[in-house]
Amino acid sequence: MTYFIKLMDSVANPSYALFRMVLGFLFLWHGTQKLFNIPVDFPYEVNALSQAAGIIELVGGVLVLFGCITRPAAFICSGTMAIAYWMVHGLNSFFPMINGGELAALYCFGFLLIAANGAGIWSVDNFFSKKNGEENS
Repeated sequence: MTYFIKLMDSVANPSYALFRMVLGFLFLWHGTQKLFNIPVDFPYEVNALSQAAGIIELVGGVLVLFGCITRPAAFICSGTMAIAYWMVHGLNSFFPMINGGELAALYCFGFLLIAANGAGIWSVDNFFSKKNGEENS
C-alpha cells in the first residue's frame, strides 16, 4: 500500500496538469461549435447568450489548456457552467441524470478546482512565475 501511495504522489502534478489541459481542450470545442459550427453544427438557435457562452468556452478553454491567466479564466468558465446548469438543465429536474446537466456540472466543478489550485506544471503561468522568481500559482 505504501508503494501505491508513493507512486500516486509521484504522478500528482503531471496528472493534474493533464486534467487541466484535457478539460480546456474539450471545453474549447463547445465554443467552436456555437461560434463556427465546427466540428458539428450547433443544434439550437444562436442568440446573444449562446454567442457569449461560445466566446467564453473558446477563449477560456484555450487559456486553461495552455495555463495562461488560469485562475481567472477557470473561475469565469466555472461560473458560466453554473449558469448554464441552472438556466438550461436545473429547471427541468433536480437530478442531473434526468435533466441532462451532468456535463455542465462536471465542467463547473472541474474549472472551480483549477481556479482554486492554479495552473500547475506545464503551463504559461508556471513558466513566467519561475522566470520572475515567484511561487507556482
